[in-house]
Amino acid sequence: MPSSSPSVPVEVPAEFGTDWHDPLTAAPPVTGPHAKSCRVVLAEVRFRDFTPYRGAYTPPVGCGDRWSKVVLRLDGKVRGRQFDRLGYLHVGGVEIFRTSTPEPSPDGIEWTVEKDVTRYTDTFRSARDVEMLIGNVVDDTYTGVIDVKVTLTFFEGGTAATATTATVPDRVLTLADGPGGTTLTTPRNSERIVAEVYATGSGGGCEEYWYLTVPAAAPYSCRSDGGPYREVQVGVDGKLAGIAAPFPTVWTGGWSNPFLWYVIPGPRAFDVKPIEYDLTPFAGLLNDGRPHRVEVSVVGVSEGQSGWSTPVNVLVWQDPGKTVVGGGLLTHDAGELTDSTTYTPGTEHRVDTEGGHRLTVTGYLDTSHGRVRTTVNRAVANTSAHRWTDGETVDGLDASWSDDESVTVYGRGPARTTRTHRTYTMEGTTTLGADDRLRTVLTLGDRADSVTMRSGRRASWSRLDDTYTGDATFTVGVPRDQRHAVGRTGEHYRLYGSDGCHDRRLATVQGVLTEDQRGC
Repeated sequence: MPSSSPSVPVEVPAEFGTDWHDPLTAAPPVTGPHAKSCRVVLAEVRFRDFTPYRGAYTPPVGCGDRWSKVVLRLDGKVRGRQFDRLGYLHVGGVEIFRTSTPEPSPDGIEWTVEKDVTRYTDTFRSARDVEMLIGNVVDDTYTGVIDVKVTLTFFEGGTAATATTATVPDRVLTLADGPGGTTLTTPRNSERIVAEVYATGSGGGCEEYWYLTVPAAAPYSCRSDGGPYREVQVGVDGKLAGIAAPFPTVWTGGWSNPFLWYVIPGPRAFDVKPIEYDLTPFAGLLNDGRPHRVEVSVVGVSEGQSGWSTPVNVLVWQDPGKTVVGGGLLTHDAGELTDSTTYTPGTEHRVDTEGGHRLTVTGYLDTSHGRVRTTVNRAVANTSAHRWTDGETVDGLDASWSDDESVTVYGRGPARTTRTHRTYTMEGTTTLGADDRLRTVLTLGDRADSVTMRSGRRASWSRLDDTYTGDATFTVGVPRDQRHAVGRTGEHYRLYGSDGCHDRRLATVQGVLTEDQRGC
């Protein structure tokens, strides 16, 4: 239902004060079906250091053991002064949530994040250990204690579950540590296997800003041997099984300007989405009952350089009509990875990067409903132009990433193909003037088009366009109350397709919410 901002004028201060609007995003809310629900508290903790919270999860009582939907909700609050912090939540060793935190105001802020975690239903069926960490430092300067409560809401199953049953895996697995690295042992009747990797460049250091790194020969504060090209790869028994472009997440202290993010974070900053890899072509090999080596690597990271976290979950759908599903790998075509980074010195230094890779894999399975063949095609590409002056008083980036994937399944009814085209963009410049006024102008884009075809006809489709814009200025090197910060930020999130439509637009000035419009 369309709505708009209140008609009462909003009073906007001349500059940021000691308080501002609580953080929020324009992403759609996670709605539950009209069914009985039960709630379980997973964690309630105040993070002061790097000590993980450890607790226990018990399945809900009173909502059965089949759920139409499971929704995670994090409620957080913090006040004083604190950096942005990265956090994770594990249930039974399965990472179900990865997040980062907003930076607080002196008067304090509260925020909420919701996530549909129905895909982890298998994990929630039995009692499990819980581990959560938002690593934090509290001292005389950084005073913000991060106070969070995380709950799961279970909606009872029934007819409402029918539409989502096929999308929920039968098993959720994690990798095991072995002498040759991490290993995976799948059920012998697996007929679909999807790996998800919560890949984040973080933890301080230059990999937090991997998209701004330059070759070692260039005079810049963040160097990497090969430059900024990054690619997250999954290997099975030493063979390349999946490639993907990482999402260029900007955390809430990013681009040297926290005033950009006090109310509206960059796309995905509060809800880090995992990269998904369809490994079904390898299911015939994995179904032999033995452990197989599965490894994740990030192309472009200098040898010995830390800073990437890549936890893995493996989602498995099983064949109910067979205890052992055999098969094999038919084709494996990995194109040559290209990565060209050129440094051009001058009054304005410049690094131009162009890279890409493609992979095609086909495998077959002899299931209870006949032979099924799956082909996965994926192609990733990145172009960027990084420009800066001596002393980095002007520092700008214009970059884009694409990740195109198609999965075609033959042999179980009409052929089905799902094509997804993802595009991520980052265009911004930070300028430090002679008066020590630092200004950052930045636009971020997260876009995806997806369509599923059956027998040549469109069965479903969706289109996402999430765009963030920001322009903020403050005086550096002075106490907080002397920064005289000003800033405008906005987000327009549009998601529409065969399942409906969501359209919301937010805008802020000096931390005051000036626009909140919803359409469709």
